Amino acid sequence: MEKKKRSSGSHALVFPDRMYLFVIPALVMFLVFWVLPVFQLFFYSVTNFNGINYNYDFVGLKNYATLLKEGTLVNSIKNTLIYALTIVIGSNLLGLVMAMLLNMKLRGKGFFRTAAYIPALFSAIVVGFIWSYVYMPDSGMIASLMNLIGLDGASFNILGNYKTALYGIALVEIWKGFGTTMIIYLAGLQTVDESLIEAGKIDGCTEWQLIRRIKLPLISATITINVILNVIAGLKAFDYSFIMTNGGPGKSTNTLMFTIYKIAFTDQMMGKASAFSVVSFLVIILITICMLIILNKREVEL
Repeated sequence: MEKKKRSSGSHALVFPDRMYLFVIPALVMFLVFWVLPVFQLFFYSVTNFNGINYNYDFVGLKNYATLLKEGTLVNSIKNTLIYALTIVIGSNLLGLVMAMLLNMKLRGKGFFRTAAYIPALFSAIVVGFIWSYVYMPDSGMIASLMNLIGLDGASFNILGNYKTALYGIALVEIWKGFGTTMIIYLAGLQTVDESLIEAGKIDGCTEWQLIRRIKLPLISATITINVILNVIAGLKAFDYSFIMTNGGPGKSTNTLMFTIYKIAFTDQMMGKASAFSVVSFLVIILITICMLIILNKREVEL
């Protein structure tokens, strides 16, 4: 009996010790395809590497100085921050309102929840091409509707206007992503104790007071999650700038990621693109940390 116990105990101890073997393939993939490229990025940022010819020279901080002198970096950061802020506000407001409406006792709310989530299932390429037609001047969907009601549809050109193009593609991002935001808010709202809501109603709270004083504080962690996810989506924006406007008109929709792509693969200046990537990496990390600190503090206050 003692021998059996010892043997079974030894197997129980040996098996967990070998579990690390299953981690090795994933760890190797992570090191080769993520960690190593990041280090190479920092290395190439101080060279004039063009992505093809490996006879490059070290130029020090010249790439960084050029980016600041040209104004490309400042313009891209400004566009990206405006884009991210628009997405955070629009997606969270729309997602929260829809979640609260679809959390009520409504007939067919399952259908409406599904319908609201459907845009999130499409790829960015499909969504970009669909909305390019919607925004098309004169013959697009919006322009056609304007012509039907007697307005000049030919004058509608949201993507061709320097002042509105960035907001136009941000609206597409909101339309595609608010369903995911809504689902997360729905999950948070369904954890709210109904007895607290009933107690508030008995005390004479209005619907707005119930939302402000009970529901929002109880889903503050959910708000933090959604805001962070939307900030990340905004800061890494690339798809719609590439598909719908190609960075135009002018440089009005040049986001950080699109500018990196353009410098690296169109201009074939991989060293300069690497420097741009390093700065973008630091900016995104700094913004994310600040957002986490602010939102965590806000959670405590709520």
